[in-house]
Amino acid sequence: MDDAEVIKNIDKLVEREHALRHQHTSGEGLSADERTELDRLEVQLDQCWDLLRRRRALRDAGEDPDATTVRDADTVEHYQQ
Repeated sequence: MDDAEVIKNIDKLVEREHALRHQHTSGEGLSADERTELDRLEVQLDQCWDLLRRRRALRDAGEDPDATTVRDADTVEHYQQ
């Protein structure tokens, strides 16, 4: 997956996240399945942003950005900055 594909995936995930958040704030509320989907979207977005940052860092260091892959949700969600 190259940077353009990661960004395209981020855009798709953000669009769905915004739709769910709009539904929630417009008074319609979210079903249990939609809430689960929203939680999953947030994790997937974190994974995509993490992947994009690491790809860019590798490229900036003169290394192959394709050498990195998506990290598991537990790693990304518990990363200490």
